[in-house]
Amino acid sequence: MDKELESRDRIMSTRQIERKPDWLKIKLTTGDNFKELKNMMRGKTLHTVCEEAKCPNIHECWANRTATFMILGDICTRACRFCAVKTGLPTELDLQEPERVAEAAEQMGLKHVVVTSVARDDLSDGGASIFAATITAIRKRNPMCSVEVLIPDFLGNESSLRTVLEAKPDILNHNIETVERLSDKVRARAKYRRSLELLQRSKQIAPQIPTKSSIMLGVGEEWEEILQTMDDLREVQCDIMTIGQYLQPSLNHLPVSKYYPPAQFAELKEIGMKRGFNHVESGPMVRSSYHAHEQVKSAQQA
Repeated sequence: MDKELESRDRIMSTRQIERKPDWLKIKLTTGDNFKELKNMMRGKTLHTVCEEAKCPNIHECWANRTATFMILGDICTRACRFCAVKTGLPTELDLQEPERVAEAAEQMGLKHVVVTSVARDDLSDGGASIFAATITAIRKRNPMCSVEVLIPDFLGNESSLRTVLEAKPDILNHNIETVERLSDKVRARAKYRRSLELLQRSKQIAPQIPTKSSIMLGVGEEWEEILQTMDDLREVQCDIMTIGQYLQPSLNHLPVSKYYPPAQFAELKEIGMKRGFNHVESGPMVRSSYHAHEQVKSAQQA
């Protein structure tokens, strides 16, 4: 009996540690817009990172008719320790996917579209040609719609990066995810310095296209390392930075080391703006594509 009580106390203690603070509570909204958008995605066999990555903002964003399309399937060739997207051997390439994404964006009446993907290390170009085709298809159907792409690192392949940039996205986004010390622990196959090189090359190839990157907090980083990451991003002329709280998607993923209060996110926003970013979106619930339509305006006005 003593062992049972000890085990119960340990479980209760663990639950108490894992309990999220009040500022991470969200209000679920599942109105007509949410239901319509979900049905549309299923009807066109499209994927969204909102669903696959279990984004906490899905109800707010879908209710406001905004979504981040995830192309190249829903199976990733990498197994990052923070990400909820499925890992395995991807299916064959769907060459009709760009047109379906463009059609959905048109039907939704979007003014700003975010397109991301799983990592496709099995493809020679990492899927860059499908990114380019999706940008082109969206522009053809809706010329007034701005397009942001959130790309993988393409294993450092400059030709793949050029393919995407030649399609002229309005924002080139690539997430650095965490501080340099923790990068190998948190990310699979991706490298901190390679991510910085990608952002730097983007500026060299297409200096007129704003670049963007994101970091999540709560995986074991130190405050000074966060500031160093800001400096590293500014060193490669990154224009926009988003900062959010890491949330553990399952027990198989990295545990949360710390929950940062809103005041610290506000402080980081102020620090980032002083360091020269055109826009810093910083908050516990912020994700890379959160309020993306507002960020593109800031980038264009800078």
